Amino acid sequence: MLAETKSYTDTAATLPETRVVTLTVNGTRRQLTIAPWTTLLDALREYLDLTGTKKGCDHGQCGACTVLVDGKRINSCLTLAVMKEGADITTIEGLAEGDALHPIQSAFIEHDAFQCGYCTPGQICSAVGLMNEGRVRTTADIRELMSGNICRCGAYPHIVDAINEVLQVPKKA
Repeated sequence: MLAETKSYTDTAATLPETRVVTLTVNGTRRQLTIAPWTTLLDALREYLDLTGTKKGCDHGQCGACTVLVDGKRINSCLTLAVMKEGADITTIEGLAEGDALHPIQSAFIEHDAFQCGYCTPGQICSAVGLMNEGRVRTTADIRELMSGNICRCGAYPHIVDAINEVLQVPKKA
């Protein structure tokens, strides 16, 4: 007797075309009707027009897509939006309070830590996540905990200085 097999087209036909997902993004509750395979990055950029979060490598290696989910940093390109149903998402657009920049945003400006600017939103969100984690004791900790965010233009020393200023970490590693 032959085992019953299911073809790819049979499986694909059972997948829902869209699904309703509710997220709180930058303090505003948003409901999206999206394909279940939509990444959080694409949901933010394509459905909510929040283009501050950048699409870099699309493989979770560069960190340009870093956002905060319930205060923790994640690579939004590796996360399906449906996985974050009900979550509180903060993007670079949600860090400032009105005209008052988040302290890490001000420190990035003061230390010229955004040379080409493409990685900056992810770097800043990652820095805020790093501060929320409360694990930094030294400058070496900052470098290690920020290692998932790649800067191709060489702003690393300025980024570390900006984070150091906000956290007031001893400069000696």
